[in-house]
Amino acid sequence: MKLTILYDNEVWVEGLKSDWGFSCLVETEKVNILFDTGGDGRLLLSNMKTLGIDPSTVDVIFISHGHWDHTGGLADFLAVRRVPVIAPASAVPGKVVPGIEVVRDAVELYPGIYTTGELSGIEQSLVIKIPGGVLVVVGCSHPGVHSILKKASEYGRVKYLVGGLHGFHELELLEHLDKVCPVHCTQYKQEIAARYPEKWVPGGVGRVLEI
Repeated sequence: MKLTILYDNEVWVEGLKSDWGFSCLVETEKVNILFDTGGDGRLLLSNMKTLGIDPSTVDVIFISHGHWDHTGGLADFLAVRRVPVIAPASAVPGKVVPGIEVVRDAVELYPGIYTTGELSGIEQSLVIKIPGGVLVVVGCSHPGVHSILKKASEYGRVKYLVGGLHGFHELELLEHLDKVCPVHCTQYKQEIAARYPEKWVPGGVGRVLEI
């Protein structure tokens, strides 16, 4: 399985562009998932082109929550590649939108790939089975890292955590993880790196995680 960060506040690979927001491509044997779309579709597509990633390889879009910095690139991406969109109910309130699957509860999306469901009425996270446990991809962790990890652990031991950890400061919750890649809105990246140097993985646009 491969995870490539396409949109982030920082750049990992020279020549790519950073901006406030988050998106990554999760490539599995079963399906390729575009997780969130950042805030600007033109920038997202530009970074994908620079990285040699063809939009046609994306099978589905997973939206963590409805904030602009995670959904701003959606329309531009769908204009070049029309795929199903899986979004929490709060991201499409009162709307019936063709092509969007609205999520409220935890469910298996594909074999070994799950959504936590819409936690605290605002955000869903992606859970993927890997050898010995699960990988969790988060947008901003608005429901709280504790709640997300608790739900994700129903599918296996959480080994990897990737994404934005907004407002997160309970660093002891990361003790039993193998790796953590905190990006985007995470305020305490350096504190995480200092406390868990063996677990911490720096992010940034162009960063590739092979799992």
